[in-house]
Amino acid sequence: MNYKLKRLSVDDGNDIYEMLQQIPKDENGFINNINGLTFDDYKRWLIKSDIDSHKTEIEDGWKVPQSIFWLFVDDKPIGMSKIRHFLNDKLLQEGGTLGYTIIPDERNKGYGTILLRELLKEANKLNIDRVLLTIRNSNAASIKVAIANGGKIEKVNEERHFVWIDCSCTK
Repeated sequence: MNYKLKRLSVDDGNDIYEMLQQIPKDENGFINNINGLTFDDYKRWLIKSDIDSHKTEIEDGWKVPQSIFWLFVDDKPIGMSKIRHFLNDKLLQEGGTLGYTIIPDERNKGYGTILLRELLKEANKLNIDRVLLTIRNSNAASIKVAIANGGKIEKVNEERHFVWIDCSCTK
């Protein structure tokens, strides 16, 4: 198996678009705004997302800059992920630093663990020392993936596990 984490590009094509149609719009708190949109809308979204990844300020009172990545396995895109460049009060409660998902047909094969491990390396490149994952209590698979990648559960409330992971160990 060959895998690669690739940063979003305005030149991303139909393979990414088709993958995004397989990822639900909102599952376990991971939002996929492209599911159900046209290819032209997707191409506009790529441009906006690329621009947003280079910003440094908060937008609309809470949106922080983020970078989007795709996980490819054997040259096929199977996962989507987001790294928020910094946290604000809202993201400390819901959303965290990282979000990731694998298309349904490729789940339970260890790809989530690979994707998170590669995201930690990218976060480190963005000078992020540690990341927060806010994982819904019902998402046992993601809790397991976070712990497998060095995650430490800071607290659990009625909705979420709050897991911190040190990025410096990924250098």
